[in-house]
Amino acid sequence: MSTNTKTRDDITLRMERIIAASPERLFALWTEPEELIKWWGPEGYTTPKHAMDVRPGGRWRTTMHSPDGKDLTVSGIYRAIEPPRRLVFTWGWDDDAGMRGHETEITVTFAPAPGGTRMVLTQQGFADKDSRGRHEHGWGSSFVCLEQVATRGA
Repeated sequence: MSTNTKTRDDITLRMERIIAASPERLFALWTEPEELIKWWGPEGYTTPKHAMDVRPGGRWRTTMHSPDGKDLTVSGIYRAIEPPRRLVFTWGWDDDAGMRGHETEITVTFAPAPGGTRMVLTQQGFADKDSRGRHEHGWGSSFVCLEQVATRGA
């Protein structure tokens, strides 16, 4: 008898970075629309459309424009907002017909650390390991952009 089970590692992504900026600065970069669009998305992407109602129960939606001209829309609902320590929200991609796909939950924490802030992103509830891997790549590239914006002028 065979069974298919998903381990926590298959459906959860955890990424940690030390960024040379304050928790307040990083929290603002995640929650203030005009700050978020400066870094949101992998390297080379822009965010021409965004709507953010940053409060528990508030909805958010962004459209990222890729270097090859494709628009990718993702949206969710804010579940917890605890400045400048913690942010929790859902995440689901829209397909080409505008239908929202599988939803995950993201928690981002910000804690003072030597050299700046320890930022930890945990995204859980992936449908499969491949999806988790694609998000790991996307977030890794996005965090390069975030760090550049966060430390600009520091």
